Amino acid sequence: MIAYVRGTVAEKEPTRVVIEAGGVGYELLIPISTYEKLPRTGSEAKLLAYHCIREDDEILFGFATTDEREMFLKLTSVSGVGPKIALAILSGSSVGELSMAIVGGDAKRIAAIKGVGKKTAEKICVELRDKVDALAFAAGRGDKNAASPIAADALAALRSLGFNEEVSSKMVAEVLAKHPEIDSVEKIIKLSLAGKRG
Repeated sequence: MIAYVRGTVAEKEPTRVVIEAGGVGYELLIPISTYEKLPRTGSEAKLLAYHCIREDDEILFGFATTDEREMFLKLTSVSGVGPKIALAILSGSSVGELSMAIVGGDAKRIAAIKGVGKKTAEKICVELRDKVDALAFAAGRGDKNAASPIAADALAALRSLGFNEEVSSKMVAEVLAKHPEIDSVEKIIKLSLAGKRG
């Protein structure tokens, strides 16, 4: 199994890159988020890899971050989601946004990505809801737009109110998924508790 590829960027396009390592050019299919992080052609790069082997085909997928690869593997674990659909989903949304959509059950947001149908989006939300740690991704392990400081404070506040780590995390993630514009800990707490009562 190929874990990563490090070498010179020989060719790059938004959906694929060729990295020359040890005199061999490795073609990796990539999400747009990885393409945006690649250095210019001729520079050295290291991509984490997923080596997909089938009866009639072998494909290498490349990722700039561990979070991207983890999400890709989670997506491909959903029945009916193949590697190419998973790649399209990652290209259509950041890992943080996708995590929030999954935890918040926002299938519409996922279905809005080209190539993903409504049923597939719903299946992704149902099957991955308990497997995705939205707050870990939202804390900015790669998502610059996430409101990480207020999410962390809201999490601490809910724990002080007696909710355990898992429940607190889910409550905050669901609120942030439904209200991405939220800008205060107080609002997150109010909406979290309102959701719990409802």
